[in-house]
Amino acid sequence: MTLQRVLPFTKNLLQQVVSAGDSAIDATAGNGHDTLFLAQLTGPAGKVFAFDIQQEAIDATRERVADYPNVELFHASHAEISARVHEPIAAAVFNLGYLPKGDHSIITKSDSTLQAIEQCLELLKENGLVLIVIYSGHEGGSEERDAVMDFVRALPQISYDVMRYEFINQQHSPPFLVAIEKKRSKNA
Repeated sequence: MTLQRVLPFTKNLLQQVVSAGDSAIDATAGNGHDTLFLAQLTGPAGKVFAFDIQQEAIDATRERVADYPNVELFHASHAEISARVHEPIAAAVFNLGYLPKGDHSIITKSDSTLQAIEQCLELLKENGLVLIVIYSGHEGGSEERDAVMDFVRALPQISYDVMRYEFINQQHSPPFLVAIEKKRSKNA
């Protein structure tokens, strides 16, 4: 066995919780890779809601998922999730930072990211996951990283398990994953 890099590990976790017919959110559509992966997992009976504030990202994602009618794209901030998604989700995925090969001055910011994470947790089914890949090596990245880490550390242990997956001997602020699992309620 070899250690998985952060992005393959994230996909492995998504495969464990997202099934055909489920709904899921890609909170930062970017170039559409996660949106496509979620569309494949949820299948035609499922639904994927993908958000991005950049038209360039929405266009790239639309092209990538052209054969998947179960995807709904929103040219909007992920802070608007609760205004647009009203059904339980099996998972949500975030890739924080900037659009690869895009304008590096347009970045995710802690205030909207924290709102989006909270909204996803509200929609999350029991045993569902919110997965946050944090890239912090750019200007503004460390502030968002710290805000997200403070938020997830404060989540009540009775309701959520939170894990951090990272390689600790790499230079230049490598990305790391924060996984939040919603626990089963004691009443179930």
